[in-house]
Amino acid sequence: MALAGSESVLARWTGCLSTVGAGKSIKLSTENGELSTDMSDAASPLVDVPTLAAALGDAQAPVVLDVRWSLGGPPGIDSYRAGHLPGAVFVDLDRDLAAPPGSGGRHPLPAAGDFQAAMRRAGVSQASPVVVYDDGDSTIAARAWWTLRYFGHERVRVLDGGYRAWTAAGQPVSTHDPAPRPGSFTASPGGLPVLDAPAAAGLARSGVLLDARAAERYRGDAEPVDRAAGHIPAAVSAPTAANVASDGRFRETGALRERFAALGVTGATPVGAYCGSGVTAAHEVLALALAGIPAALYVGSWSGWVADPARPVATGPEPG
Repeated sequence: MALAGSESVLARWTGCLSTVGAGKSIKLSTENGELSTDMSDAASPLVDVPTLAAALGDAQAPVVLDVRWSLGGPPGIDSYRAGHLPGAVFVDLDRDLAAPPGSGGRHPLPAAGDFQAAMRRAGVSQASPVVVYDDGDSTIAARAWWTLRYFGHERVRVLDGGYRAWTAAGQPVSTHDPAPRPGSFTASPGGLPVLDAPAAAGLARSGVLLDARAAERYRGDAEPVDRAAGHIPAAVSAPTAANVASDGRFRETGALRERFAALGVTGATPVGAYCGSGVTAAHEVLALALAGIPAALYVGSWSGWVADPARPVATGPEPG
């Protein structure tokens, strides 16, 4: 569901703080102020290492997707082959979680049929619980989480701390490349809200549009990838690195809420996020979800924004 203007964006948020998109929810549960990490439908978007390790021994074990990737390489498949969670299937960001780059940015949404085929090859069915992980701060895993949710799969979790947390806990790894039974997942677009360029520009003025990139890229001091440096006018700098601790695990719910409140995100504020290519911004959307705040993703992000040289560009530390 592309939100075509700021009025549409505002309507999606007002009075619907637990709802994302038409009839869809980011499902959260809390116990003693902490997010639950059980594997049920009502659980947090995160799962911790002990919970996942126990779940892998169950008859209804989750499908585990390894989505390791880094800008400029080496290829994630190399890391996967060197060692991965037992039974994990490798999913490639560029091939499976995005369409080819173009005017829509460097990582536009994949076509529904292509994503459906990729998930079926990985063994994902509609009712399968799914866990995704990477070997960093869950940035790539968040894109997998978001894409699955966007295409209608609601039982997906991110392994908090990823591969590093798994190995640090002494859990076993494997070099076996599994051959999963093909899944039956049906991709149905629209499970989470997305922004196009006009809607992102409008939301920056009428609500809060968070720029998840590093501060130097927001300011325009440096731009290592895209054709122009700077940010969308009126967007707020919110580097997603501040959402996690030094070990790559997400900060506690209260700390995330405080962080976003300081950035102007209040209970009734329409919120969106963008980054360079719609990957890091998915991490921002996940952090917002953990804080109980629904948010839309501008998938085209900065790479899509500057594909049209007529679009305005702001520089410096202020929104502009």
